[in-house]
Amino acid sequence: MNFKLISLALIGVTLFFLVLLPFFGSPYSLVLLSNIFMYVVLTVTWVMFCGPTGYISLATSAFFGAGIYTAAVISFKVPLLLTVLVGALISFFLALIIGIVSLRLKGIYFAMFTFGFVELLLHFLLWYETNITGTTGRVVLTLSNQTVYYMMLALAFVTIVFTQYLNNSRYGMALKSIGENEMASEHIGIDTAKLKILTYCVSSSFVGACGVVMATRWTYVDPKIAFNPLYSFIPIFMAILGGARKLYGPILGAIVFTYLQEILTTRIPYYYMLFFGLLMVFVITFLPEGIVGIIDRRLKTKIN
Repeated sequence: MNFKLISLALIGVTLFFLVLLPFFGSPYSLVLLSNIFMYVVLTVTWVMFCGPTGYISLATSAFFGAGIYTAAVISFKVPLLLTVLVGALISFFLALIIGIVSLRLKGIYFAMFTFGFVELLLHFLLWYETNITGTTGRVVLTLSNQTVYYMMLALAFVTIVFTQYLNNSRYGMALKSIGENEMASEHIGIDTAKLKILTYCVSSSFVGACGVVMATRWTYVDPKIAFNPLYSFIPIFMAILGGARKLYGPILGAIVFTYLQEILTTRIPYYYMLFFGLLMVFVITFLPEGIVGIIDRRLKTKIN
């Protein structure tokens, strides 16, 4: 009980500090934290579905890009909050298409299909803009760093709270049973197909909303910017780095890697991807349980 109270107190103090930060923080700190919140949303939503079920989705950049292009198309025409809602709905229905078509696939086949879907959207938009509209890319409504910061903070908070609720609910237990033995889950009466599709769609809607908000930081976007495959792979690595067994693992992974990414891209931009690859090999080889595994081992050592 005391541990829970301490945890809630720490969360409350952290949230209070983050809400007040724009009044005394530098513009750079707002930009950096907005990036961290973005990757927290992308990583936690990936873990929301893929963590308990064991399915590996590589379609994050499809949903993120859909949100970005939603902002590019309608942000000048409708209120921002409505744009965020539309982006979330579009990503929801894109995930519904993927879910209906491919969630009966397993293993590498599902991963390949989801990544192929990203490439399909990317090249379709390139073809459409080149041959139909005659121009590549679009101008996006630009918001202040403070507005983007607060919206991303709110979205990250809602994403974490919803994921925690899902994990502790009977639906979360059902998702875990699917990951352990999907056939047995079906035999005990769980509608695995419906549960997988619904969870996949809901998690993807958060990603679409995130794409809408983050697009307002850029003046111009094109398909290669919006549907960058790195947005599919980096959240997976962040989840591995932090450890996907507990909710705070992906959050820690997103915070640590985003800060590290910021340092590397500014100091050694030409060797950033090389370091990224080496770090990925190191973490997978020597830290398969991520930061969470290290913390758990330290706690067990102290207890014993």
